Amino acid sequence: MDKKELEKKLDDIFKRGVGEFIDPEDIFRKKIIAKAEGKYDKDIIIKYGVDPTRPDIHLGHAVCFWKLRQLQDLGCKVVFLVGDFTAQIGDPTGKSKVRPELEQEAVERNMQTYLNQIDQLLKIDEKSFSWIRNSDWFMGVESFGFLPNMEARAVALENSRMQKKYLESGHLKSGQIQYVTFINLMSTLRHITHARLIERDMFKKRISSGEQLYMHEMMYPVLQGMDSNVLFKIYGSCDLEVGGTDQTFNMLMGRDVMEIEKQLPQSVLSIDLLVGTDGAEKMSKSLDNYIAITDEPNQMFGKIMSVPDSVIANYFELCTCVPMEEIKKLETQMAEGNLNPRDAKLQLAGEIVKIYHSEEDAEKAKEYFIKTISNKEIPAEVAEFKVDAKEIKLSEFLLASGNASSLGDAKRKIEQGGVSVDGEKILEPSLLLANSFDGKVFKVGKLGFVKLRF
Repeated sequence: MDKKELEKKLDDIFKRGVGEFIDPEDIFRKKIIAKAEGKYDKDIIIKYGVDPTRPDIHLGHAVCFWKLRQLQDLGCKVVFLVGDFTAQIGDPTGKSKVRPELEQEAVERNMQTYLNQIDQLLKIDEKSFSWIRNSDWFMGVESFGFLPNMEARAVALENSRMQKKYLESGHLKSGQIQYVTFINLMSTLRHITHARLIERDMFKKRISSGEQLYMHEMMYPVLQGMDSNVLFKIYGSCDLEVGGTDQTFNMLMGRDVMEIEKQLPQSVLSIDLLVGTDGAEKMSKSLDNYIAITDEPNQMFGKIMSVPDSVIANYFELCTCVPMEEIKKLETQMAEGNLNPRDAKLQLAGEIVKIYHSEEDAEKAKEYFIKTISNKEIPAEVAEFKVDAKEIKLSEFLLASGNASSLGDAKRKIEQGGVSVDGEKILEPSLLLANSFDGKVFKVGKLGFVKLRF
């Protein structure tokens, strides 16, 4: 692309859905342009950190990932930093209480789930992508306490480091394995004041409300900053860190630490947070207001149609490729009463389903939604679930057919009026279903249908 087209694309990347882009003297932007013109042959490294406390990627995560993909398309290399060490400490971002520590096994499972999903969004070839765990430099021999002696622990630690494998393959720029010691940490802390740390909004709120603020939590931003310092040493640079606006303070701490280490500090790109389907809190699995990128088309379409009218424009901006000029036009039309928000949401849902599935799936999901939700029709094709016994409790049927995550979840759905047959709600979880219900279609929630067969 020519320089004018490139400049326009960069404006879109650094402005659309962006809270702040901190790039003093346009250092990062100039590198991108130089790379495109063939005047910069080094890797442009972008850090994206994941604290793998939850296993699924939802549309809120994808907002950042698509931004990363745009930068990959311009020649940048994304380093997917899995915070398996810091996840066990817990970043209190957005939380009023201390987060529980995660067991390492849970972290590993969640991490693998992330890695299995990101190839839907990011390029994962060696030129464009790398990933590494921060336990690689924070973990010490004491972590291998189950081994009999220090020599065995040291060998296990050395062999477990991802850096060793990368060095052997020539994948990394550094010539030696990097690690962080207690002395390194204390040396860094000599340059960071208490006043600087408590500038963080969440820490201020804790203090003003009289809640406890523990030292390990205050260290979290510093440790995240040290990650950037180590990545610089490993990959030869750490040019940009990308994250949500709730991570801005932590990412700026990366600049502080890198300056302390006499490194060229990373630029920072903080992305606006996507509001969840409740229209109030940021999208989060723990709040059950999320839309997973792995949701099947009908479910994804229906969830998007459930979002409040007030966030339609926000979803268009953060979750689709629709030009901003068109989004502003839609917003104006809705405000003036010339466009029904429902019609705007139908377009929105179609755009998002098309991204994660296909245009054909989007059309079918729209048809399904209009028939089953708007017109209250039963779909032509309904999944059947066969029960081998002569009878089954309603709650057990929901769980066995995959329409509830547990018996407690099934009971809650039933008692809250979320289950019906022939338009009649069933409110008794222990109701025994027998032959009289054979062939009946059960509606679960707004979007789920299942036919019972004995």
